[in-house]
Amino acid sequence: MSIPSDIAIAQQARLRPISDVAAELDLPPDALHPFGRHIAKLPLEVAAHPSRGRLVLVTAISPTPAGEGKTTVSIGLAQALRRLGTRTVLAIREPSLGPVFGVKGGAAGGGYSQVVPMEEINLHFTGDFHAIAAAHNLLSALADNALHHGTVPGLGARRVTWPRTIDMNDRALREVITGVGAGNGVVREGRWVIVPASEVMAIVALARDLPDLQARLGRIVVGSSGDAARVPIRARDLAAADAMALLLKQALAPNLVQTLEGGPALVHAGPFGNLAHGCNSLVATRTALALGDVVVTEAGFGSDLGAEKFFNIKCRLGGLTPAAAVLVATVRSLKMHGGVPLAALDREDLGALERGLPHLAHHVANVRQHGVPVVVAINRRASDTDAEVARIADACAALGVTAVPATVFAEGGAGGEGLAQAVLGLLEGPPGDFRHLYEVSRPIAEKAETIARRVYGADGVDFTPAAARQVAWLEANGLGDTPVCMAKTQYSFTDDPKRLGVPTGFRLTVTEVTGAAGAGFVVARCGEIMTMPGLAATPAAARMRMAADGTVEGLS
Repeated sequence: MSIPSDIAIAQQARLRPISDVAAELDLPPDALHPFGRHIAKLPLEVAAHPSRGRLVLVTAISPTPAGEGKTTVSIGLAQALRRLGTRTVLAIREPSLGPVFGVKGGAAGGGYSQVVPMEEINLHFTGDFHAIAAAHNLLSALADNALHHGTVPGLGARRVTWPRTIDMNDRALREVITGVGAGNGVVREGRWVIVPASEVMAIVALARDLPDLQARLGRIVVGSSGDAARVPIRARDLAAADAMALLLKQALAPNLVQTLEGGPALVHAGPFGNLAHGCNSLVATRTALALGDVVVTEAGFGSDLGAEKFFNIKCRLGGLTPAAAVLVATVRSLKMHGGVPLAALDREDLGALERGLPHLAHHVANVRQHGVPVVVAINRRASDTDAEVARIADACAALGVTAVPATVFAEGGAGGEGLAQAVLGLLEGPPGDFRHLYEVSRPIAEKAETIARRVYGADGVDFTPAAARQVAWLEANGLGDTPVCMAKTQYSFTDDPKRLGVPTGFRLTVTEVTGAAGAGFVVARCGEIMTMPGLAATPAAARMRMAADGTVEGLS
């Protein structure tokens, strides 16, 4: 059966008025700040209400070009739980315009498991990303202005580390020279990052409320003094935090939309999953927990990046205790981890699948070592054979884990009811024993080593001399007692994206360690991590059109 395109399905949907969606959560119309008929912001105060819900994380195996469908499964699961009569709230990230127009063409789910209105969510939405870009670039302008006027003692052109940002893929902005020309400021080298890589995005995603937002903004390090001590120079030293907070006041409030089946969904914030912590906002998650009995959320990429950071950064800083997890896997991706090329994935290959199953087991172990009960969702495609699906289920049973096929892309919530029942079974069973992987009081290098050994299966971590000096500086300037955000390729447990499966006998090389003082963690980079993506020869933007009546075409 042929399934219409994502945008065709979304455009055919009959959306409920957003006031009706809110009423399902006992929110009156006067509690909403509407953006048209189908989008609204919710009051920040709701996030401070007592939690009534149980938190379910959706994570996945390592991504491949074959696709895993983690967001689609998250949405489908929320729809399925609602079909079973559970008061469910979905909480996921906002899409970035860079990937929308660059590669993916959209990030609001797929098939019959989408959040809507799809066009608005994928494009300008409520302006959150624009506000984050404006606040970030205000700080950039204030830093250059301080250089020009010499108003911050010790701040020199070579000591400014704060970039500029734009929510678009543009490789020409990776390295730039600013201030060129008479009277145009101080000439210096600079760079741009995409908005999901901005520390301001990470701050918005982790701030508890407006006072916390202001305090975090003030702690941002924009550079250091030029003397031997290299004292951090922060946003508060530029009197920037309050003005930045003004731009972000509305953006901090979570956005309420709906699934294709009319269920409530909070779509808010979107930090990178490899460079940052890759989760929707803490405010949205806490709001969902105050309103729903079950909250379905997700974290970026595989369990080695998304789930690990969700557990050890977001849950730690936000005081969250996940009750269960769903690990998404596909037959095609596991065969790719077993050595099958992309073009041959639609043919049955039980041998390749067998070789890929240890990769799935490794991800199951990653979730379990945090004390969280887990179920495997087999995101089934039409090309998957019964024998392949049965082999995954048998392998999971041998691990003591339930595996359930899900057909939410083709069937929406109806295709996820078996998965929903399995999740409810976890929630009704013995409670987990959630625990963090490490104590934040340990040295930065030790925390990175713990993650690499226990989550990736590495033999250890090597720091370049430059990275070791950066660690020493961070620990001397108050950032030693924070979580470590490992920035590495999402495609492999190693720092080499070509090493699929479960590699052994490898070490990670940390080439750079930077502080995200406002967000509250340090970032350890392994290999090349792109903070400003480029466009392909034929970007997704090239296939997008707008008809004479304003109908959008080509957004998928």
